[in-house]
Amino acid sequence: MAADKPDAVRPRRAPVRPSFDPMTQPWVPSVLPFGPVPEKFLTPSWLKQVLAGSIQRPLNIPDESLRRAPGREGTPVEAAVLVPIVMRPEGLTVLLTQRTAHLNDHAGQISFPGGRVEASDVDVRATALRETEEETGLSRSFVECLGGLPRYITGTGFSVSPVTALVQPGFTLSPDAFEVAEVFEVPLSFLTNTANYRFHQVKLADGAQRQYYSVPWKQFFIWGATAAMLLGMCQILSEAASAQA
Repeated sequence: MAADKPDAVRPRRAPVRPSFDPMTQPWVPSVLPFGPVPEKFLTPSWLKQVLAGSIQRPLNIPDESLRRAPGREGTPVEAAVLVPIVMRPEGLTVLLTQRTAHLNDHAGQISFPGGRVEASDVDVRATALRETEEETGLSRSFVECLGGLPRYITGTGFSVSPVTALVQPGFTLSPDAFEVAEVFEVPLSFLTNTANYRFHQVKLADGAQRQYYSVPWKQFFIWGATAAMLLGMCQILSEAASAQA
């Protein structure tokens, strides 16, 4: 998500930090009504077929919208992220970022590149492309947008529209040091294998319970909204693969 930089004209919202350490919470293997996506389906042409258009239907992922962080109540801020699927010769990957530790929103967390919808953006696709270029330096000339995944409302008060895209290799990156600590790629085959997702439940100080998924990759702990959106895309692809089996 886009950061509130020091010279931003919009009002700064109070920082939000998790009241627990998501990495240390107990977990169990995920039990889901859909299975892993066979690797034979993970091709650019098949993804274009399945992910084209705007997909808006309920998915089997946690709903953060029912519990808002203090100070983040009210109408969610419209935002968009890019789900950049890089067409590497050795296999498709998903490009992700690690946010810097000082940001007000999702500090230090793994996320898709993206941010708030601005008045100058003609649609959420334009937002996702603009924010991706600003955050990572990935030129839109390498990006072919496919479609949209279901909107996801975070507990921090964002209504996020994920835009899926194929990315041609050969690009160079110049990450914004204020917002981005690291840019890395994860094999799509790993992210579409349901066995790699962990299910966590944590009891909060007020007695409520929070549920979330994680999908750790190497030293990166992918959890919360990003893991949920990845799992949602996994469900869409899994169900499409099963229908064609």
